[in-house]
Amino acid sequence: MIESAPDVARVSPNGAGSGILLESRQLTRRFGGLVAVNSVDLTLPHGTILSVIGPNGAGKTTFFNMVTGLIKPTSGQLIFDGRDITGKPPHFVTAVGIARTFQNIRLFANMTALENVLVGMHSRLNGTVVGALFRPPRTTREEHEAADRGMTILRTVGLERAWDTDAKNLPYGDQRRLEIARALASNPKLLLLDEPTAGMNPQETRVMTRFIKQLQAEQGLTVLLIEHDMKVVMDISDHIAVLDYGSKIAEGSPADVRANPRVIEAYLGRGVTGRATLQAEQPSEGV
Repeated sequence: MIESAPDVARVSPNGAGSGILLESRQLTRRFGGLVAVNSVDLTLPHGTILSVIGPNGAGKTTFFNMVTGLIKPTSGQLIFDGRDITGKPPHFVTAVGIARTFQNIRLFANMTALENVLVGMHSRLNGTVVGALFRPPRTTREEHEAADRGMTILRTVGLERAWDTDAKNLPYGDQRRLEIARALASNPKLLLLDEPTAGMNPQETRVMTRFIKQLQAEQGLTVLLIEHDMKVVMDISDHIAVLDYGSKIAEGSPADVRANPRVIEAYLGRGVTGRATLQAEQPSEGV
């Protein structure tokens, strides 16, 4: 069994009931002499889509990895749904309601679409080794219920007909959808999407953008997004935060961020003046 989420201490004043689902407070991560994320304050309200953008090396992926427990912050706090989750391991972060996808697809290639979704459901199941060996009724009942829910999730992302297809044999766009389906299987409150349109052509990108917006609206999810395609960012985001050299340099609506001089300078360099606005972003970094 995974660690129980209620064991995490409640934090005030922000938290459940405050309208804020995720908050970072002076979040910092150093790698030796490199400050990858520098004292970042960020708030994410329930039911919104927040995009974190920035030039290569800005610290976006490091920020994601701290939220999901893959790396621990050097200092600062992460508050999720009123609980301090700073430095908690990934299985604990999943337990409290955070799920993610990755920039590079990380499916189980030789497992079917349904099996991949069932893996994502593991943290919510109660099966034991004894149950797997002796197959009591409650174990088989839970397995059937899990399979039914897995099919429902695949139907949600438009992959129900591919339920028995190995992940490696799915088209690229469908693999992206399957990764989102696996994340949804853990029943998250917050979904982190790391460059969900990476490698897609313009038509696939448009379809994925519509899909994410529809999913957020229908499921009532809160979404934290890293995306290199600036058109996607501007079309999908309720709010945008901009990182540069690990520090937050701007935050606001898509229109405000697009015209922000500091953001334009970060992307396009010094000396860009006048009526310039941000149109496109370079491919993302791994920091």
